[in-house]
Amino acid sequence: MLALRPNCECCDRDLRPDSAEARICTYECTFCADCVESVFAGVCPNCGGNFVARPIRPAEKLLKSPASTQRVLRAAPCGSRAA
Repeated sequence: MLALRPNCECCDRDLRPDSAEARICTYECTFCADCVESVFAGVCPNCGGNFVARPIRPAEKLLKSPASTQRVLRAAPCGSRAA
């Protein structure tokens, strides 16, 4: 099950569970649409994969399976790629 992380790993923008602006890669690295497009040109800086829009879990399902509250930020500068 997706964690639905609460923020962009680059700019730390809040991404609510129902956000249409959240993007994820196959490892569930989570970024906002602005950073995916303007900073990373659609390529995940952590794994090199592509991004897709994060699915939105229906509100009634969030009651049983809530979104994560753990914020994740990249250790590397926002505009850099992992080695």
